Amino acid sequence: MKVAVTAAGKDLNSMVDERFGRCRYFIFADSDTKEFEAVENEYASGAHGTGVQVAQFIVDKKASALITGNVGPNAMRVLTESGIKVFTTNSISVREALEYFREGKLSMASGPTTTPHM
Repeated sequence: MKVAVTAAGKDLNSMVDERFGRCRYFIFADSDTKEFEAVENEYASGAHGTGVQVAQFIVDKKASALITGNVGPNAMRVLTESGIKVFTTNSISVREALEYFREGKLSMASGPTTTPHM
């Protein structure tokens, strides 16, 4: 399964970035093979609507799940309508987040965890 993780850096030892739309990087990892790819978030310095653009980027990359700190209502709508499951965590590394995901220890978000940013 392809999992997207918001990250503060380019590797698995980086911390999970609590910001969804403004995170520095995305780590796309295969939860079975444990292979990963780091992609810089080109939308991080964008204006309004960043969350929706980033959500569509996650959809286009064909991720099945997202691990992040927070996600707003507009991005959450795009993700859930596309069948992407959203899990939240904070203050742990990407490596730990992926391990917890594989072990079923992360909380799945039932809705947005923050308000839209203007």
